[in-house]
Formats: sequence, C-alpha cells, structure tokens
Amino acid sequence: MLTSKQRANLRKQANSIDTIFQVGKDGVGENLIQQLLDALEARELIKIRVLENALMTPREASDIVCEATGADPVQVIGTRFVIYKKSEKNPRIVID
Repeated sequence: MLTSKQRANLRKQANSIDTIFQVGKDGVGENLIQQLLDALEARELIKIRVLENALMTPREASDIVCEATGADPVQVIGTRFVIYKKSEKNPRIVID
C-alpha cells in the first residue's frame, strides 16, 4: 500500500507518460491482464484509458485491474487511471 506522499510523487511522474492501454466494451479480459503484467514489469508505472463504450467506469476498471495484477492504484482522473507495481527484476522508480 502506498502512502499519500508516495502516491503524490507517482502522480507527478505519471504526468509525462503516455497512455499505453485502453479498456473498451470487452472490459478487462485475461489477455489484457497479461499485457498489463508485462508492461508493469517493464515500466512499473502505466496509464490506462477507459473508452466511452466500455461497460464500466474508470474507477471500476482500476479496481479490477489492480486486484488482478497486484498493482497499487495511483490516480483515477477523467477517463484515465494510473497504476504502479514495483518491478521484481529491475526496479527503477524511486517513490520515497
């Protein structure tokens, strides 16, 4: 679990990253979860967009993704959300 200070630091870092995944009308499937796990291992901090035709809110999508991947939610804003998971092999982001 992240402290509010760590979350604020990650939010600041997330401002400069691009959205690399989208959740659409198919929702959050196993294929997307596997891609997210791979991306989290490589990047640690990722931004995801929930499309208008999705059958869930960005908050719901964030909760589902975080539970399935073991990631920590950083922020949900508008149609996007940011999640963080420390890399097991190559941690790069300092969150203190």
